[in-house]
Amino acid sequence: MFEDKTLVCKDCGNEFVFTAGEQEFYAEKGLENEPKRCKACRDAKKNAAKAPRELFTTVCAECGKEAKVPFQPNNEKPVYCSECYAKKTSEQEA
Repeated sequence: MFEDKTLVCKDCGNEFVFTAGEQEFYAEKGLENEPKRCKACRDAKKNAAKAPRELFTTVCAECGKEAKVPFQPNNEKPVYCSECYAKKTSEQEA
């Protein structure tokens, strides 16, 4: 019933394929309009709307290296750098 269609992105002008599977999904969801942007431009538009995350600098409670975290650290709980945090979580899963 559906066949792949080649469309042109309204932002970058590049061609992209609106696959038969995507068309079927659009039909199931009741979406009547074809996409106007390629995946890269859709993702860029979504990300542009998001506010950038503020990162806070602290010291890792395990190794003492500088760590950047997306929350305001307090002295109630230890804060770990990404490497030490990964080790801690893998130890807990084992």
